[in-house]
Amino acid sequence: MANKAYKFRIYPNAEQKILFAKTFGCVRFIYNKMLSDKIKYYEETKQKLKNTPAQYKAEFEWLKEVDSLALANAQMNLQKAYNNFFRSPKTGFPKFKSKHRNRNSYTTNNQKGSVSIENGCIKLPKIGFVKLKQHRNIPSDYKLKSVTVSQTPSGKYYASILFEYENQVQETKPHKFLGMDFSMRELYKDSNGNEPQYPRYYRQAERKLKREQRKLSKMEKGSKNRDKQRIRVAKLHEKVANQRKDFLHKQSRQITNAYDCVCIEDLDMKAMSRCLNFGKSVSDNGWGMFVTFLQYKLEVSGKKLVKVDKFFASSQTCNVCGYKNTATKNLSTRAWDCPECGTHHDRDINAAINIRNEGMRIINA
Repeated sequence: MANKAYKFRIYPNAEQKILFAKTFGCVRFIYNKMLSDKIKYYEETKQKLKNTPAQYKAEFEWLKEVDSLALANAQMNLQKAYNNFFRSPKTGFPKFKSKHRNRNSYTTNNQKGSVSIENGCIKLPKIGFVKLKQHRNIPSDYKLKSVTVSQTPSGKYYASILFEYENQVQETKPHKFLGMDFSMRELYKDSNGNEPQYPRYYRQAERKLKREQRKLSKMEKGSKNRDKQRIRVAKLHEKVANQRKDFLHKQSRQITNAYDCVCIEDLDMKAMSRCLNFGKSVSDNGWGMFVTFLQYKLEVSGKKLVKVDKFFASSQTCNVCGYKNTATKNLSTRAWDCPECGTHHDRDINAAINIRNEGMRIINA
């Protein structure tokens, strides 16, 4: 069995918006309250506290107004993060959820038809039927498991619906391989010498964003005008994010249709942006998101994504004779001639070819 999620925009009425706001608030409250009690209990006893939302409903009766499964899922998320910290402290300790910094969302489960899609609406516990914009069909054999309702900073509501289905994808033997080397300006260069010419949407919108954010910073906190301006800024950020997603989805789809196996380097983008001070540029092209899109599209098609070790010397090695040129450790060296065989190399294309060859070796090993 496998899982697949569909994300649709929903249009709640005024009463439903109030219920959504209450649920978002209650989920955030129960998460923070339970985390606070866990910390206090551990400091006093050095033991883990096993607490549930039901224990708090007598003291905070307004928790009964919202979907109990939304609170239960918040508890499960907290417990998972809490246990992960004790198992592996590197993952970090669970943080309190902020009303202003965290996304408004909650998850509920389908129990005996409590969640369903009917006549252009989605049925949700405690909320009822909410108008839904269903832009794609769902196969009849898919079983609805859960739904996550979220609200964007610009005020839009979405339902991400998780389905379970029988995975009948058969893996294909790879014949057509593609190597890709990350490139900050173009997104990537591949082993065929192609590059997607990424439009750099954030950089295009940066001037307008600066102007609107400057206006926002000068407005009085709590005023209606500030709230209107906050939504303007959020819509600009949302537009950039949507443009980026659209480009990356189309690019990953083209590659998936054309190749059986794609080989890339296993890069740590956060570490790269910190070390090289390329924060905005690295975040703008969304390489991590692109890899995620590419991976699931390839898997659904029975194809493969191979990640080559990040310490593999792809940029230093001549793809023709195997000579290792340590001078290319300098990132400003964009092209070089092999002293051994005389081949002229574009740094990124040479690296992409080496990544492809290493990926083929891994597959055939």
